[in-house]
Amino acid sequence: MRSLIRVVKFAFQDIWRNVGLSFMTVFILMLMLLSVNVLWSVDVITKEAVRLVKDQINVSLYFVPEAKDADIKEIQTYINSFPEVVNLQLQSREQVLNSFKERHKLSQEVLSALQELGANPFGPTLTVKSREPGDYKKIIQALSVPEYETLIEAKSFDQHEDAINRLQNITSRIEQMGLGLSILFAVIAFLIIFNTVRVAIATQRVEIGIKRLVGASNWFIRGPYLVESAIFTAVSVALTFGVIYLSFRWLDPYLSIVFTGGLSLTNYYNSHILYILGIQTLAVLLLTVVSSSLAMRRQLKV
Repeated sequence: MRSLIRVVKFAFQDIWRNVGLSFMTVFILMLMLLSVNVLWSVDVITKEAVRLVKDQINVSLYFVPEAKDADIKEIQTYINSFPEVVNLQLQSREQVLNSFKERHKLSQEVLSALQELGANPFGPTLTVKSREPGDYKKIIQALSVPEYETLIEAKSFDQHEDAINRLQNITSRIEQMGLGLSILFAVIAFLIIFNTVRVAIATQRVEIGIKRLVGASNWFIRGPYLVESAIFTAVSVALTFGVIYLSFRWLDPYLSIVFTGGLSLTNYYNSHILYILGIQTLAVLLLTVVSSSLAMRRQLKV
């Protein structure tokens, strides 16, 4: 225990002696972690945006006014047998008429024209929602048969595939740029830590020699540099997550306006904190320990 306390003491002394390099090391590690977390956040936001767009896509089948309930029921059962279909909603003729009147309640000309008809010109409407946008083509093709064509007056497909593709392309570019920055900062952090340890060893050659003369073990000599790696990791991760949470607190109100589902990055990180914190801490610790170990291997002949 006494040796461990001394190792930790020597580690803090080394950090203080090279405070400029230590600060730069922590700063670069923070930039790397911020890049990674920006990527993570963009991925979460993109998935939510794609989900919202997909939720707005559906197929509406407009039946002729003369369509019988039995025929509509048959088509409804047939469509419901598709594994891709997740929801069906049937509106009666009266519901379609009321919905039309509600949409055009400020347009007196439209309502007057409807009144002159003297009868309900609308047929029932069946709204179909599938799992993926690509599934709608299969459903429409399945309904394009003579026995159904006489019953279905029109098919409306709200196609947002182009919007989804554009969104995913933009996200892909952002992720590629973020990944490149993360790798760049990781390389810079590796070089800085490597040189920090080399400078510390070079300035302490006399002390290291004295430690060897009094019988210090290899672990005792290498220990402070490994402890420094752990300190750099803990400080950079703690500061990074502090910045991230402050940023999310500021960003969440704006996200709640755009995403009606109540997307909150703060809540997302809180619910995945052990996973996110564990992976990033292990990655940074591995980076710092490996760079420190390689520097010691080259500079320390112990």
